[in-house]
Amino acid sequence: MTETHAETSTDTKAASGTGRGPAYRTRDPRTNAVLETFDVVDDDHLEEALAAGHLAYGPWSGLDIEDRAVFAHRIADLFEERRTELAVIASTEMGKALDQADGEIQECIDIFRYYAINGPHLGADEVIKEEAGRRSVIQKRPLGLLLGIMPWNFPYYQIARFAAPNLLLGNTILLKHAESCPRAALALQRLFDDAGLPAGVYQNLFVTHEQVERIIGDPRVQGVSLTGSERAGSAVAAIAGRHLKKVVLELGGSDPHIYLSADDVAAAAREAVETRLDTMGQACTSNKRLIVADDIYDEFVDTLVETVAGLEPGDPVEPQPGRYYPLSSEEAAVGLHGQLRRAAEQGAVIRAGGERPDQPGAWLQPTVLTDVTEQMDAFHEELFGPVLTVYRVRDEQEAVRLANDSPYGLGGAVFSQDHAQALRVAQQLEVGMSNVNVAGSEAADMPFGGVKRSGFGRELGPLGMDEFVNKRLLTIVDPEIAGGEG
Repeated sequence: MTETHAETSTDTKAASGTGRGPAYRTRDPRTNAVLETFDVVDDDHLEEALAAGHLAYGPWSGLDIEDRAVFAHRIADLFEERRTELAVIASTEMGKALDQADGEIQECIDIFRYYAINGPHLGADEVIKEEAGRRSVIQKRPLGLLLGIMPWNFPYYQIARFAAPNLLLGNTILLKHAESCPRAALALQRLFDDAGLPAGVYQNLFVTHEQVERIIGDPRVQGVSLTGSERAGSAVAAIAGRHLKKVVLELGGSDPHIYLSADDVAAAAREAVETRLDTMGQACTSNKRLIVADDIYDEFVDTLVETVAGLEPGDPVEPQPGRYYPLSSEEAAVGLHGQLRRAAEQGAVIRAGGERPDQPGAWLQPTVLTDVTEQMDAFHEELFGPVLTVYRVRDEQEAVRLANDSPYGLGGAVFSQDHAQALRVAQQLEVGMSNVNVAGSEAADMPFGGVKRSGFGRELGPLGMDEFVNKRLLTIVDPEIAGGEG
């Protein structure tokens, strides 16, 4: 581990795929200063981790699920105790506002509590047929050692929603976190260790892309879950497919939020800004496309412009009203700024923002973008950051057509004073999560996932325990079994 304080921006994602040198970096997005670097593991260490995870699976899965639930409660307790420390790490490492980081910690607490309480019931045998002398049940049995590949934008929540249900089931876990949040990754390892998890049950690894391919192909690994970009998902799915491994993919999104009418148009627009600026728009379920009915469009856009224009740069570690914060990295800011420049060159209109402040760090002004057409790149791309892209539509039919005209299908929402209309439109959205008169409904007990190029599989809720599981049929013939009893 080495420390530096004035390193220029580099592509850590590319670095992680070459050589054995430092690839994992804590870089303060407020200034782009690199605070700490971490080496990737060597192949001997990786082999030890694979062996330890495989060896731990037997005794861990052999515990009663109620005993594993005790560990989940301990993990939730430690998230509560360390919430300030963890939130500061997230703010420093990827620019998340401290209050939003604290909210993320609360989500982790809720997730582990949910599975600690409900896991034993959700993992119980299900009787599907019973008659005199014979009973057939579906058992939910763990698969073994799993690999999780997780992103930087929610450095704790993403791990919690993968780890909690699978630890309850009895699976063991190798975790490859994003190269840009190593301190968060190590803080999680300490937390799980301090909760008393047996050695090998949960292991964080700093590995290269080539080592990830080796892990997926290893016969001791039974499945892989990735949350990340479409490109990363495609690559991981191809590797997993070659080795016939189960895979869950939570990929990009370009969620439509449709506004057909509103009691207070200005208030609806201000709420849209607040929603979009959560995590500076760097969320797969962010409201990336605002589809607004013609009769409220002008007031809606004017309010967006007025609200966004009044924002000033702020310190994510000391959040204040009326502030915006840096993106996660210089690469993210440069990439999104380039997308906006290209959109403007192709005829879109930047109504507010869209520039990079003249100061060090991964800064980009929140932006209102209009007049995007199907011929422009921005129509088909995911704008991963604080960009409010607004479309004008004549009626609900055009709104539905536009909402579904996307390669993504993660989430969406419909707002209308006419509840029947909102429900009718929401039923037509080609997404995994559709909402009526609410921006979203994400929670520990709510399944999360999408369709189309947003991936496949579900996390959280009762479905979160149905992915990496052997749904084993057990049929018992016993003369003492009486039909309808036992």
